[in-house]
Amino acid sequence: MNDFLKAVSISKTYLNENKKLKVLEDISFSIGKGEILCILGASGCGKSTLLRVIGGFERIDKGEILICGNKVLKPSADMVMIFQDYNQLFPWMTVLENVLFPLKVNKIGASAMQRIEISIEYLKLVGLEDFKNYYPHQLSGGMKQRAAIARGLALKPSVLLMDEPFGSLDAITRSNLQNELLDIWRKTEVTIVFVTHDINEALALGDNIIVMDKTPGRIKERIKNFQERPRNRRSDEFLDLYEKIYSMLDVQI
Repeated sequence: MNDFLKAVSISKTYLNENKKLKVLEDISFSIGKGEILCILGASGCGKSTLLRVIGGFERIDKGEILICGNKVLKPSADMVMIFQDYNQLFPWMTVLENVLFPLKVNKIGASAMQRIEISIEYLKLVGLEDFKNYYPHQLSGGMKQRAAIARGLALKPSVLLMDEPFGSLDAITRSNLQNELLDIWRKTEVTIVFVTHDINEALALGDNIIVMDKTPGRIKERIKNFQERPRNRRSDEFLDLYEKIYSMLDVQI
């Protein structure tokens, strides 16, 4: 159960102007299928690099990423990335066309009609069915992120990789989307790896939280979040965990 997604002794170095910069050092963890793992830390600690490594978008110097015991060597439709930039949709396509596009590329669905049906199913899931013929510039930031999530989930991936997807949104929209993400997660049972610099967000979403140190990025501590859902952000348990994590971080985030 806990070895569905596994990182084993991951290290990563960048070469810049003939100088080596180690950004990740000896990262190891495992999570179970259908869990939400939050990777938490300040800017520059290697969170996004680790996420790209997990998805096979970047090579590593040492170690391996495994899904069900199989090595991840390159990107695939089985692991989909959602970025912080909510302008990641193709601006010349409608919302429906954006969701359809990866289905066509990956040859998912027996016919064009079936691909449309799949796309509409996932637009319903994120509450955007009535906006399927809108273009991205006609949507709010939160709606764009929901469309991006629908596009990713339409591929039925095993893992959803999310790189601070709500970081550019206002506090109210961000909180609402966190709750919507949890609803989607319950319905799809997809495994989520979620990068954030926000302690509240990590505590609200994560079953497990990895707190990162930086220069180079290491795991400072892994915290199991046993709070029942829905989580009360004013409860003593929530606030105690917040203080525990805050005390681990060297800078205010």
